[in-house]
Amino acid sequence: MRIEDYGLIGNGETAALVNRDASIDWLCWPRFDSEACFAALLGDPGNGQWSITPEAPVTARSRRYRGDTPILETTLETASGVIRIIDFMPVDQGTPALIRIVEGVRGTVPVGMNLCLRFGYGSRAPWLRKEASGDMKAISGPHAAVLRSTVDFAIDDHSAIGKFTVSEGQRLDFVLAYGPSFEPPRVFPDAAAAMEQTERFWHDWCKCCTYQGAWGEPVRRSLITIKALIYGRTGGIIAAPTTSLPEQAGGARNWDYRYCWLRDATFVLLMMMSAGYREEAEAWTDWLLRAVAGSSHQVQPLYGVAGENWIGEREADHLAGFNGARPVRIGNAAFRQRQIDVFGEVMDVMHHARRSDFSLREADWTLQTSLVNYLEEIWNQPDEGIWEVRGGPRHFVHSKVMAWVAFDRAVKAIEGFGLEGPVERWSRIRDEIHAQVCERGFDARRGAFVQSYGSKELDSFTLLIPLVGFLPADDPRVTETVRAIEKELTVDGLVLRYRTEHTDDGLPPGEGMFLACSFWMADNYILQGRYADARKLFEHLLSLRNDLGLLAEEYDPRTKMQMGNFPQALSHLTLAATALNLDHASSPTRERSEEGS
Repeated sequence: MRIEDYGLIGNGETAALVNRDASIDWLCWPRFDSEACFAALLGDPGNGQWSITPEAPVTARSRRYRGDTPILETTLETASGVIRIIDFMPVDQGTPALIRIVEGVRGTVPVGMNLCLRFGYGSRAPWLRKEASGDMKAISGPHAAVLRSTVDFAIDDHSAIGKFTVSEGQRLDFVLAYGPSFEPPRVFPDAAAAMEQTERFWHDWCKCCTYQGAWGEPVRRSLITIKALIYGRTGGIIAAPTTSLPEQAGGARNWDYRYCWLRDATFVLLMMMSAGYREEAEAWTDWLLRAVAGSSHQVQPLYGVAGENWIGEREADHLAGFNGARPVRIGNAAFRQRQIDVFGEVMDVMHHARRSDFSLREADWTLQTSLVNYLEEIWNQPDEGIWEVRGGPRHFVHSKVMAWVAFDRAVKAIEGFGLEGPVERWSRIRDEIHAQVCERGFDARRGAFVQSYGSKELDSFTLLIPLVGFLPADDPRVTETVRAIEKELTVDGLVLRYRTEHTDDGLPPGEGMFLACSFWMADNYILQGRYADARKLFEHLLSLRNDLGLLAEEYDPRTKMQMGNFPQALSHLTLAATALNLDHASSPTRERSEEGS
């Protein structure tokens, strides 16, 4: 199985992954970061899977999304006929549910169903019982799920097993609803009504999209994917709905991405605002302010979907890993790291929120001044950096650039919006950081910015330097850095984050091409007037999407496969933003400061 063989369905609270054979191999309930009850993605079918498949060999298969929705249709053909399986998660139904509808398209097809629920990331088989109504109830500690179907099924080895035939024009419904085991069941959704409501919800949402450019389909699919990764109750957007999908086949760079990273903040706000989704942008900003509220020295790089600050990391030894890639990690220890760049991200997103007339309160500025005051104390210290390396802190150039961004945006808030603060002191620190980065973060012999002070290694984060306004895109130091990255960090036109074999980051070397970096390269081409190069790279990146238009975190040009957690919000954010930048090349969406220094 390949990562790109999966499709996403979701409802703004959690998400599931469905493979090409219409088997659901991953689902966490009731939230994105809850325990998985289907974990075959990272193990085997015995770790939790829901399969509905023809008994005879499948001779052809296809799939598509139902219009501009995350409702997935999988068509399976056999010698005796064709069936279609429709998978979706209802939106705003009160009861969390996963609904599967099996339709007969042609002929008659014998079909088998196996619902194997395994809570605790595939480690705990639930207690199952058949109710008088014919429903099946599964209970495991605090978790309960109820299966209701229009066909009969039996319980065997802690699983629900069914065999039936589907003829042309026939429709069979399967509804799996979730709830706490200690509360009475809520209203059970009707499959047909829920699909109609869910389809209407997504079509209405897509009507708000203001993008009218040349790449309508990939932009809309990216926006739908991003929306599906937003936890609707709080506005927090997760990096991806999965954990431990490897960045290298069989490798150890396997991380849990089911959380919200502060460094995605400005990308989310600018993209959603540019596409016409102010409500999502405001909700994300409110989430961010709640998450970082409190003592400034306790600000973290990432939080839970409701702003939780404890995200302890452990290894799930009972899971074999995706195609054997281990360890499988639950939680993310990077929440403990010092990553100075996040202060710049918070200040940058608040700067753009203020420019967009968000209803910011006086207390929000009090919080921001507290963050900048604390940054005065720590900006000159080493940290773990944007890539969250585990080989020890360093003076990463990106962290210093984003510290500059924090002071720059604070100064602009005072000068442009009449807020109170020590503008002369912060201006002086801003200039000091800028001078230090240009002196210690730039290798004059190589003619390029490097990864960290004293390092000779390139890092593609330096592509962000003109995008945040630190230096203009036509500055010779920027153009030479782009050329150096093209020469040393580019494979098949795509951009590596850095050379893992040359960098002591505490892990074995090797990973795929980080897709966001390639979109950043295209943005640099646009800013430098290299429009043909930008378009060529962008269209190459579009060709890497799977047949449903989804992108993972990385891509391996050697194996021609997607790598890393899937689908990745940042990949889709940068895709949509670069499309807008190409359409409006005179004022790129992601150039995040009016002018550089």
